[in-house]
Amino acid sequence: MSKRILILDDNQDILDIVQETLIYEQFDVKITGVSSDVIPMVESFNPDLVILDYRIAGTNGGELCRQIKSHPKYGNTPVIIFSAYINHKEDIFAYGCDAVINKPFDLNELVEKVNNLI
Repeated sequence: MSKRILILDDNQDILDIVQETLIYEQFDVKITGVSSDVIPMVESFNPDLVILDYRIAGTNGGELCRQIKSHPKYGNTPVIIFSAYINHKEDIFAYGCDAVINKPFDLNELVEKVNNLI
């Protein structure tokens, strides 16, 4: 069975590219552009990995990461945060994520980090 990945980003182009890349790598991928969808999707999709955009309307990806990591059932689920704010990398890790990928990012780096975490 293929590993499941949930992705949140409010940029549809990024969602499409990342989804295509990870499907090509044999992952089962669900995407959303709405931050309030993430926790219900985690609970229904039961992902093996979650990728969150840091700056998104509603709440930031760091807060969503913190919610996932504090969830009794999903606390061990690896979380990657996308961020264009590379100067704040230490602040982003404080949310408990397992990796940070700087935007713009290289798709090979994304696949490598995903494979290392799953």
